[in-house]
Amino acid sequence: MSSRLSCPIPAWLSGLLWHIVRMIGAAANPSGQQLVFHQTGNPAKVLKWMRFPLRPPESGDVLVRILAAPINPADLNMIEGTYGVQPTLPAVPGIEGCGVVEASAAAGFQQGERVMFLRRASTWASHTTVPADSLLKLPPGIDPLQAAMLKVNPATAWQLLHGYAPLTEGDWIVQNLGNSAVGRCVIQLARDLGIRTVSFVRRNELAGELRQLGADHVFTDDKDGFSAAKSVLGGATAALAFNAVGGESALRLMKLLRESGTHITYGAMGRKPLTMPNGLLIFRDLRFCGLWLTRWVQNSPIGEITAIYQNLADRVTAGTLVQPVDATFPLEAFQDALVRLDAPEREGKVLFAP
Repeated sequence: MSSRLSCPIPAWLSGLLWHIVRMIGAAANPSGQQLVFHQTGNPAKVLKWMRFPLRPPESGDVLVRILAAPINPADLNMIEGTYGVQPTLPAVPGIEGCGVVEASAAAGFQQGERVMFLRRASTWASHTTVPADSLLKLPPGIDPLQAAMLKVNPATAWQLLHGYAPLTEGDWIVQNLGNSAVGRCVIQLARDLGIRTVSFVRRNELAGELRQLGADHVFTDDKDGFSAAKSVLGGATAALAFNAVGGESALRLMKLLRESGTHITYGAMGRKPLTMPNGLLIFRDLRFCGLWLTRWVQNSPIGEITAIYQNLADRVTAGTLVQPVDATFPLEAFQDALVRLDAPEREGKVLFAP
């Protein structure tokens, strides 16, 4: 006869013990989640959700828990294989984001500090381990969604306004795709700098919202809008033109530039090339440049980069530089996030918030 007592464990205690065992196992083998593509193609078809083991930070590294990461056109182009540079596959997308330090093996970064990524850091994930020199500390109270969008659009707008020709208060700039994230940032920064703006948009109903941000004039991106803009400017008097469309839209911007004005292309949403009339080059001496923010980050002194991003972060914290957010999704709902990108009623960025 056995001397062991038969004493069943209560269900609640069994569940608690199982939960403790799982927590101990997770602590011993911590994992995160990420979106991965093993081949280029349609993001909805090639992206996969998966778990992965977290990499503890080695000397000079920081483990960051991602708070938010936006879906940018450049991210989608990289997945499709049409971007200017391509990562080694398999790869995790995500060129910008905001996170909080979970562990640090680098001087200057402490657990709990909020940071942004200066370089592509595979941010479509719950965690990422990166070199400390690719991070920038953020003000503690900054909105994580706004901070996640700080790297690309605000800095692009800043460079458009500061990187090509000196502007003085009262000067005019003209831009197409004025309702884009970059266009909105240009309007807000120009407003605070005393620079006047003419913004072209596809639909006239967008004008009121842009004027509330500080746009001086908003016109439809067509022949009628061009005529109205020329009248407001008093001829071809704009100092700078910011092009993100190409084709006829870019040509209209050229015709609004003053002599020796500068035309800067930073996007190609219209997927049409620039056509530069000989007369504008010969008799107006127009200058044509391209802006790729990645090159600016790679080639500029770290002190300059840090100063500009700290300036922009302060503006975000103060609420004077804002980008609209349409929706956030967890990583596992990435298919829903991709569908939302194409929704005609979408207003603002779609972000992952793991």
